[in-house]
Amino acid sequence: MTILAIDPGTTHSAFVILDNDGIASHGFEENQTVRDWLSGRLFKPWPALVACEMIASYGMPVGRETFETCLWIGRFMEARSLDSGFELIFRKDIKIHLCGSMRAKDANIRQALIDRLGPQGTKKEPGPTYGIKSHVWAALAVAAYARDKFCNA
Repeated sequence: MTILAIDPGTTHSAFVILDNDGIASHGFEENQTVRDWLSGRLFKPWPALVACEMIASYGMPVGRETFETCLWIGRFMEARSLDSGFELIFRKDIKIHLCGSMRAKDANIRQALIDRLGPQGTKKEPGPTYGIKSHVWAALAVAAYARDKFCNA
């Protein structure tokens, strides 16, 4: 099953396309481009599942960027349509699933993904996670969680 996983942002979003062979593609795109993929205009064939990280409130104040990201999540859902395999994934669920603890930090999640999928390797000998950096790690975590939760049932 092919999964498009998204770590949304205010103007750009990180993505990972995960298929049965592993990481098929990854990167960082403008939100409008991601929305176009989801509406079927640019991304063919459609992934069986779209998994998008969702924002949760834990009682701390948030700023404008958080609300803008929430708006983009809604636009992504609308573009894909609610009845066609769109799942919202909370960061706390990813932490517990991959690391067994809510206290896990980004470095712990990254290491859990490397342990699961393989090392980055080098330019000369790239590994399965070669080239992944920054927010793309978060998108990969969403993809790994979604594959385990929704595809292996």
